[in-house]
Amino acid sequence: MKKLLAAVCISVSTFSFAQDYSVPAASPRQKVEQQFSMSKISIDYGRPGVKGRKIFGELVPYGQVWRAGANSSTKITFGQSVNFGGKIVPAGTYGLFIVPTEKEWKVILNKDFQQWGAYTYDPKQDVVDVTVPVNKLADKQEWFEITLNPTDENTANLVLKWDYLQAEVPLKPSKLDAVIKISDKLKEIKKIEADSTKKS
Repeated sequence: MKKLLAAVCISVSTFSFAQDYSVPAASPRQKVEQQFSMSKISIDYGRPGVKGRKIFGELVPYGQVWRAGANSSTKITFGQSVNFGGKIVPAGTYGLFIVPTEKEWKVILNKDFQQWGAYTYDPKQDVVDVTVPVNKLADKQEWFEITLNPTDENTANLVLKWDYLQAEVPLKPSKLDAVIKISDKLKEIKKIEADSTKKS
């Protein structure tokens, strides 16, 4: 009976241990969420590695749409209407795709954000596309990376990096003047609240 009980305990502890772990992903999934202006931007994408391969022009062919990551398509969610590289995009979730060339990348926002890769990509579902220059990096970026780099309180760059290349899409609120006015008013209200707390 004691042996059986011991075996059960070992099995349960082994099962609990296994639940906390999984096989390492070849292209780990990453979620990025960051404050942007008066709301947030979140990105959900797969991070493939270079792994000794030639990336752009071979693994990722020039002139063809790419999922901007690995596995299921990259999703980007804007909490407010934004100016995406000079074009207005309503708040919502979009699929993020890239068409790379040697000197430029066309960065696309598509209505379909639930597809696997870009195999069912439909250009008729595109919301906007912007073409941005590609810059060479001094050091290799082994794992594909998407980041949001703030430039001030209400603007940022969407930065895409892999291998020795990097591209950036400038972001700002679609109605920047209105957002600045609202932000200033909110700061005034917070100051009044802070002052009243000190007096009481």
